[in-house]
Amino acid sequence: IEDDRNSYNEFKLLKEKSEGDVKLFNEQISSAMQSNQYVQNSIISLEKDIEEKKTEEKKYQDEKLKIDEKISTMDDQLSSALEELEQVKKEIDSLTKSASEHQTSNYDILNTNSGIKGNIQRFETMLEQNNIRKSQINQKVLKNKSDESQFVENIDIAEERLQILKDEINDLSSKNENIEKSINDTQNIIDNITAEFDDLQGKYLNEKSKLDSLINLTERYEGYGNSIKRVMEQKSKSPGIIGVVADIIKVDKNYETAIETALGGSIQNIVTEDERTAKDLIDYLKRNKYGRATFLPLTNIASGNGLYNDKVLKENGVIGLASHLVKTDPKFQALIENLLGRIVVIDNIDNATHIARKYRYSLRIVTIEGELLTPGGSISGGAYRNSSNLLGRRREIEDIKKQVAILKNKVQSLSIDKEELKQKKYSFRMMLEENKKHLQEKYLEENTAKMSLDRELAKKAESERVYAELTKELHDIDKETIDIQEKLDALNEALKINLDKSKENDTFIISINQRLEEERSKELIITDNVAALKLEFSSLEQSNDFILENISRVKKDIDRLYEDVDRLKGDSLKSTTLVEERRQTIEDTKSLIDKYQQSIKDLDAKIKEENRKKEQITIKHKSFFDKRDELSNRINDLDKEMFRLNSQMEKVEEQLDALISYMWEEYELTYSMALEYQVDDSISLSQVRKAITERKNQIKNLGDVNVNAIEDYKNLCERYEFLIVQRDDLIKSEEALNQIIEQLDTEMKVQFAEKFKAINEQFDIVFKELFGGGKADLQLTDDDDILEAGIRINAQPPGKKLQNMMQLSGGEKSLTAISLLFAILNLKPSPFCLLDEIEAALDDSNVKRFASYLHRLTKETQFIIITHRRGTMAAADILYGITMQEKGVSTLVSVSLIENELDE
Repeated sequence: IEDDRNSYNEFKLLKEKSEGDVKLFNEQISSAMQSNQYVQNSIISLEKDIEEKKTEEKKYQDEKLKIDEKISTMDDQLSSALEELEQVKKEIDSLTKSASEHQTSNYDILNTNSGIKGNIQRFETMLEQNNIRKSQINQKVLKNKSDESQFVENIDIAEERLQILKDEINDLSSKNENIEKSINDTQNIIDNITAEFDDLQGKYLNEKSKLDSLINLTERYEGYGNSIKRVMEQKSKSPGIIGVVADIIKVDKNYETAIETALGGSIQNIVTEDERTAKDLIDYLKRNKYGRATFLPLTNIASGNGLYNDKVLKENGVIGLASHLVKTDPKFQALIENLLGRIVVIDNIDNATHIARKYRYSLRIVTIEGELLTPGGSISGGAYRNSSNLLGRRREIEDIKKQVAILKNKVQSLSIDKEELKQKKYSFRMMLEENKKHLQEKYLEENTAKMSLDRELAKKAESERVYAELTKELHDIDKETIDIQEKLDALNEALKINLDKSKENDTFIISINQRLEEERSKELIITDNVAALKLEFSSLEQSNDFILENISRVKKDIDRLYEDVDRLKGDSLKSTTLVEERRQTIEDTKSLIDKYQQSIKDLDAKIKEENRKKEQITIKHKSFFDKRDELSNRINDLDKEMFRLNSQMEKVEEQLDALISYMWEEYELTYSMALEYQVDDSISLSQVRKAITERKNQIKNLGDVNVNAIEDYKNLCERYEFLIVQRDDLIKSEEALNQIIEQLDTEMKVQFAEKFKAINEQFDIVFKELFGGGKADLQLTDDDDILEAGIRINAQPPGKKLQNMMQLSGGEKSLTAISLLFAILNLKPSPFCLLDEIEAALDDSNVKRFASYLHRLTKETQFIIITHRRGTMAAADILYGITMQEKGVSTLVSVSLIENELDE
C-alpha cells in the first residue's frame, strides 16, 4: 500500500509538472507568434517588447519570493509529519515482529507435533512388523535344519563321482604320453630321412646340372675353334660331315692325357665322308670369312707305314702305340693309324728320355702325364690349366649319367619311405586326437562334478551362515522392540508439553493484533496528512521551477531580441517551425497528462481496494489456522496461473525470436543493427512496405546474385597476397644471388689469376727441364674476361723460334702437354694418377727425361702407367704384364723391380 501511495504521489507530481510544461509551451508558442507578427516592425517595436519582457521578469521575481516563503513553511510542517510517521512505523514493526516470532513458534510447535505423531505411528508399525518378522524367522530356522541333512547326502555322492572321473583321466593321460612318444620317435626318423633326402637331392641336382652343362658344351663344341664350330653347325645340312677326331674315338681315362697330347691340334680336325664334302665346307668358310679348318676325308686318308722299328715296343716302360690304346669304328681305323700309328706311349718322362736318346731322337713319344718328345729332341710338358679335356668329355658324360641314375633311385626310395612314415605318424596323431577328445570330455565331466560338489558345499555353508544370521536377527528384534517402546513413551510426553505451549502463544498473539490495529489506524491518518503536504510541497516546487524557467526564458528572449535584430527574417521561419514543434509537444504532453490522470485514478482505486483487503486480512488473521487450507488452494491456483503466464511469455519470446530470425534471414540484420535504421513514427506502415517493395525491385533488377563472390574475392585476395610475397622473395633472392655471383666471380678471378701465374711459372721451369732448354708460357686470349677467355700455349724448344703449340711436331706437342701436366702436379699433387701411353710419341731420349721427372713426382703421387716404352718400364717400381697362352684366356704376370731394395 505504501508503494502504491508513493506511486500515486509521483504520478500526481508528474501530471502537475506536465501541465506546467503545457503552459510553458503555450507561452512559447504565443511568444513565437508575437515574434512573427513583429518581424516587419521596426527596432522601436523590438525595444518595446524588451521593456515588456523586463516587466514580465520583475513580475516573475515577485511571484518567486512569495513561493519561496510558502516552501520554507511547508518544509517544516512536512518534516514534523514524517518524524511522527516514522515513530508509528517503528512501533508497528516492533509489534509485527513480536507477533511473527510467536506465530513462527506456533508453526514450529505444529511441525514438531506433526513429526512426533508420525514417529509414534512409525514406531507402532515397527512393533507390529517385528512381531510378524519374528514369526517368519522361526519358520525359516525349522526349514534350514531340514535342508542341511539333504546337503550332506548330496556332497557324498558328488565326491564319489569326482574320484571315478580322476581315475579315468589319469588312464587316458598315460595312453596319450605313449602315443606322443611314438609320434616323436617317428618324427625323428622322418627328420633323419629328410636330411639324407635333402643331401642326396642336392647331389642329384648338382650332378644333373653338371651333366646338362657338359652335354651343352659338347653339343656346342665349346673349346674348339670358331671355324670348327661353324662347320659343325652345318652337320644337319651336310650329311658328309662325320665329326671331329675326338667324336670318333674312345680312350681309357688313364690314357686320355697322353692321347690328347699325341693328337695335338689334330684332335680338332674334321672327319668327312669324302673329298667333295671337304671342298664344299672349305668354300663355305671362305664365303663367310669364318677362318680356316683342317678336314680329313676318309677317301683320302691311308693307314700309313706304322712304326719302322718294332723293337721299341719291348723297351722298359713302353705301354704301346697310341693307335692301339684307342677304340673306334673299323671304318675309322685307317685314319687312327695315320694319326697315332707312329706315336709311342711310355709310362713316365725318365723312361721316355732314355728311349728317345737310345733311338737317337727319331721317335715321337708321349707319356701318360702328357709330356711330348718329338723327333729332333724337343720336349714339351708342364701342367694343364684345368682338368677338363676334349677326349674326356664323352667319357665324363657317361660316368655322370650313371651317377645321376643311382642318385635318382636313392632319392625316390627315400621319398617313398618318408611318405610311409608320414602316414604312420598321421595315424598316431589321429589316435592322439581321439584320446584328447575323450580326455577333454572327461575334464568337462570332472569340472562339472567339481562345480556340483562346490555348489553343494556352498549350499551347506550358506545354510549354516543363514542359520547364524537368523539366530542373530531374532536377538536383534527382541532388543529393538524394547527400544521402540521406550521411545514411544518419550514422544507422548513431548507431545503433551508442545500443546500447552501452543495455547499460550495463541493468547499472546490476540493481544498483539489488537494493538497493531490501533497503530495502523493512526499510521493511515498520518500518511494521508504527509501525502497532502508532499503534494502541496511538490506543487509549490513545480510552480517555483515554472517561474524560474519563465525568468530564464524572459532573459533569453531579451538577449535574443538584442542579438537578432539583424536576423528577423530568418528567425520568422524558425519561429514558425518552433510553433509547430511546440504544438506537437503540447499534444504529446496532453496525451502523457491523460495517461498520468488515468494512472492516478487506477492507483487511487487500487489503494482503496488494498485498504479494504487489509482490513479484511486483519479480521481474517484471527482465524488464520482455519483458512490455511483455503490459502494453500489459492497458492496452487496462482502457481497454475503463473505457469500459464510463463507459457504465454515463452510463446511471446518464441515469436520475438522468430521475428528476429526472420529479420536476419530476410535482411541479414540483428535487432541492434535494425535500431540504427529506425524511421520516424510519422511514416505509416503502408509507406514502409511500399519502400521495401521498391527496394526489392531494385535488387531484382540487379540480376542474379553470385553467392560465391565474397568467397572468390577472399580466395583471390589471399592468392594475390601470396603471389606478392613470393614475388618479393624472388626479387630478394635474385638480388642476393647476383651479389653472391658477383662475389664469386671476383674471388674466382683473383684465385684464377694467382694460380694461372703460378702454373705459368712452373710450366716454363718444367718445359726447360724436359726439353733441355728453350722456354714456354701460357697466355689468355682475353685479359678483360679471364673466366671466359681461352688459353694459348706458346712453346720454344731449343734451337727453334717461339711459336704456337699447334705448329709443333707430334712429339713436341706431347712433351709440351706433359710439361703442363707436371707443372700442375708440382703445385697441387694428386694422390692418384693414371697415364695411358702418354709418352708414345716421344723418342728414347725424351722418354728417359720423362721417366726421370715422373719418378721425382712419386713422393706425393702414385702413378699407374699403361706403356710399351722400355725407358718408362725401366723407371717403374712394379711391372704388370698381360699374356694370352690359350686363346681367349688372359694371364697376369707381375715383376717387382724394387723387391731387392726393400729386402735390403
